[in-house]
Amino acid sequence: MRRTRFKHVCLAALLTLAGLGGAGTLPAAASGGGATASSPSAADAAPASAALLDAMRQEFGLTEEQAVARLEAEQDATALEPRARRTAGTAYAGSWFDAAEGRLTVAVTSESSQATRAALRAEGAGVRVVQHSARVLDAAKSRIDRLSAPSAVGGWHVDAAANTVVVTVVRGKDADNDVQRFLTQARAAGPVTVETVAAAPRTFAAGTVGGDPYYTGNVRCSIGFSVYGGFVTAGHCGQAGAGVRGWDGSYIGNFQGSSFPDNDYAWVNVGSGWWTVPVVLGWGTVSDQLVRGSAEAPVGASVCRSGSTTHWHCGTVLAKNETVNYSQGAVHQMTKTSVCAEGGDSGGSFISGDQAQGVTSGGWGNCTGGGETWFQPVNEILSRYGLTLHTY
Repeated sequence: MRRTRFKHVCLAALLTLAGLGGAGTLPAAASGGGATASSPSAADAAPASAALLDAMRQEFGLTEEQAVARLEAEQDATALEPRARRTAGTAYAGSWFDAAEGRLTVAVTSESSQATRAALRAEGAGVRVVQHSARVLDAAKSRIDRLSAPSAVGGWHVDAAANTVVVTVVRGKDADNDVQRFLTQARAAGPVTVETVAAAPRTFAAGTVGGDPYYTGNVRCSIGFSVYGGFVTAGHCGQAGAGVRGWDGSYIGNFQGSSFPDNDYAWVNVGSGWWTVPVVLGWGTVSDQLVRGSAEAPVGASVCRSGSTTHWHCGTVLAKNETVNYSQGAVHQMTKTSVCAEGGDSGGSFISGDQAQGVTSGGWGNCTGGGETWFQPVNEILSRYGLTLHTY
């Protein structure tokens, strides 16, 4: 039975290579190879598949021409973001992809010179002048990270477009004494804005059920991305040393490293007849997607998620470097998205175009009523464990 599954995965990869698929990564079987130092690359994007364009039309209400234009604009913004940060220097106050304008917007403080702003515009960026630099906002967030947050506080992150640190509180709980005490301390740390959310974030692991990618103990989670020697996934899915079984119950390998809370990442070695494939499953919604690199998409860019429960869903990047306050403890440096997820999707792939972004950690809501989901950035995982992403 496992061979049938492998035939499906290999056929999907071959169809994609032949131009009948899209661009992406793995939740299928995986194989050996040594783990080496990470060197994520931003390869030239392949032409978008018809299935990917169709998914973008459904998710964002775009025509095919608009979907193609948005993907091209997001690719340009991804490449521009690190250059814009260098150009802005100490006046840099954050950046994001503006879908309405179709370009990267860069915030700078009033200390920036007219020459700096002109240089940013010449590079193709929009420019917005704000009060607080990224250094000031990041320092405020770091001070809040040292506080102990009550369970009704969902998390906090720097919002570059609003030029503030946003703290989220569960709706109806903002008057609680513990919440008020925390908010008073947070406001003393720097510029803070409070927003309410429908529910507190939670991780998306699930009890064992049949027919899904991998199991450890009584937990089902999803494979994230193939690396040479194994795959990366969420840390809350298993502790170091725990054995991992595949979708068919056969042994895959063991958790070689795992961190949760504080972080939410792990990696599993692969053997016993399993091998790695640089593919993310499209679950029939889109073609299986090849992975070509791990260039980090900016805030505002489109992003899609593949998971073993709710399969393929898309949305946008809402925030980066957010601290998420789970019941098990705070997790840092997370990326927030408008993509939904449910139990069992934990560890699964987040991908933007053909660039790996991260592994699913948790969130609130579901894929019927909507919600928000956070992922742990993949480049941090690769760097932490000295792994190399398996790319096409």
